[in-house]
Parts: sequence; structure tokens; C-alpha cells
Amino acid sequence: MTKILVIGPSWVGDAMLMQPMLQRLKQRHPESRIDVLAPPWTAALLNAMPQVHQVIINPFPHGALQLRARYRLGKQLRVAQYDQAIVLPNSLKSALVPFFARIPLRTGFIGESRYGLLNDARRLDKTALPLMVERFAQLAEDSGSAIPRPLAYPKLEVSAEQRDATLKKLGLMLDKPVAVFCPGAEYGPAKRWPAKYFAEIAQRLQRHGYVVWLVGSAKDKECADQITASGGPACRNLCGSTDLTDAIALLSCAQIVISNDSGLMHLAAALDRPMLALFGSSSPQFTPPLSAHARIIKLDLQCSPCFKRECPLGHFNCMNKLTPDLVWENLANTVSGGIA
Repeated sequence: MTKILVIGPSWVGDAMLMQPMLQRLKQRHPESRIDVLAPPWTAALLNAMPQVHQVIINPFPHGALQLRARYRLGKQLRVAQYDQAIVLPNSLKSALVPFFARIPLRTGFIGESRYGLLNDARRLDKTALPLMVERFAQLAEDSGSAIPRPLAYPKLEVSAEQRDATLKKLGLMLDKPVAVFCPGAEYGPAKRWPAKYFAEIAQRLQRHGYVVWLVGSAKDKECADQITASGGPACRNLCGSTDLTDAIALLSCAQIVISNDSGLMHLAAALDRPMLALFGSSSPQFTPPLSAHARIIKLDLQCSPCFKRECPLGHFNCMNKLTPDLVWENLANTVSGGIA
């Protein structure tokens, strides 16, 4: 049996985009055991992927070196006798644990000059592999081999039992069509559509018989409070009241999802929900929602994408000029059966 340790990415959305790579590993090595070293906030998602045997919690805060602690973790992992490590992040730090674990084959892109730490160091051709999901998938192949195309999309499934348990836990019902808003974006405010715009769309949806659930982390609660304050009585702010498993179940109930470029956007895409994905400072050319039912909305302004956490010019036109009328027009064409 081939034993593989994958060093997973730090963000929920990136962890979802890792799944086609895991699928490909299982295709190439059907009897393999795949463990993933990942931060705790991605564990629930990874545990929902049938390709993952075990999630090992990565205890290191983002950006922290903690060399001695990484050495201790690597030493602990030696007992597993992994045959290969696949390092998805490009940082030098992320390659240390597999090196300390003495894993014989350590695969990844060169990144921060990781020669020695990686002995199967690949040079990334960004033109040939423009998407993050493609770059991850490339590391499941032998060096010099192309990824099989078309590449499978990430996919999540929610059981009826899981969905019903979450609805009962939160006191929700499915007696009306559901719209789910994902108003947050962990990276920064430049990726967030204005709260007043979300509220206007919520009002319009309620006039058409929808309930609106706002989903996100506790960090998104303040923004979601602003939306529910003027969005109407059918808005329910669930930000900070759910864990990741709950969020996935809620997204699975949606007739329409409206999301910023965020981890929840990628989860909604993996659930194949009809979705409007709103892009401002970031680009769908690198991490688009991978679903035939996702519609990307963005303005092709000269200043975007800038990939900044906050608007460097102060006007935030990439989102401010993405008006509710424009989003509503796209929404009407996205929902099954349309909206009059």
C-alpha cells in the first residue's frame, strides 16, 4: 500500500480545489492511504472527502516558523512511514515537516527555493497551468507528465440526514425557496460586495417569496447584521452560529447563492448550486467557481484585479459600480424558472 502525506493549503476554498488532485492520486494508486496535514478550520471539509484517510492537524499559525515544533512533528510522523509527501503551499516552511519526517519522495513546486527540502521539485509553468486547481492536480502526476483533461470538478454531497439535522439545530424550515448570501471574504474588504447592495437584493427576493439566509464566520456577523437590519424580516443572520459542516448543509438547500470570492463560493460550486459569484479585487482567471451553474459577475475596470486587501485608490469602484440592478438581472437569468 502506498502511503501519501499531502501538506494542505491554509484556506477553505483552496482545500476544496485540492480535491481533484486527491481523486487523481486514488486513480493512480487505488490502494493508497492519503493523509492530509491541514489547519483545523479545514478539517471538517477534508473529512467529508472520501479520498482522505486521516486529517492531521497542522498546529502552526500562518506565517510562524516554529522550527523546533516542526521538527518534533516531523519526527512524530516518521512512524507512519510515508512513501511520498506532496506539498501544495509554495512556502519554505510548508516543506519542513516532510523533510524532518524523512519521507523518501517529497514533491512540490520549487516555490521559495526549496531545493533539498524537496527532492522532486517541479518548475511551475503558469501559462500551461493558469488555474490553482490545475496546479494542484499536476502534483499528482509523475514529473513531466501532463494532467488528464478534462479535469474533474470538485464535488460535495450532503445527505438528507445531515441537512435535516442542521435545519433542526438552527430552527429553519424549507417551506419557502431559499437564497443563501455569503457576504464575507477572509482575505479582506476589497473582495466584499457592499452590505447595502446585499440588503437591496434581499428585499427584492423576499417580494418574490424567498427567505434569505446569511452564512459565514463570526467575523462576518457585523456585516450580516447590517444586511438583516434593512434587508427585511425574512433575512436570517447565521454568521457565527454555524460550523463548516452546517454551512455546507445550508448551502445545499439553496435555490440561489450570492457570494463574494471566498471559500464558501467554492463550497457552493462543489455542491453545484445555482450561484452568482461576485469578483472585485480578485480574478476568476485563477480561482473561479468550478460549476456549470455558477455565473461570474465582474467589471472589467482598468484598475482591477489589483489583488489588494483594501482598495489602493480609495474609490472601490470594482464593487461599488457592480450595482444591485446588474446583479438582479443576472440573478433572474440564473434561477431555475426565472424571477419575474
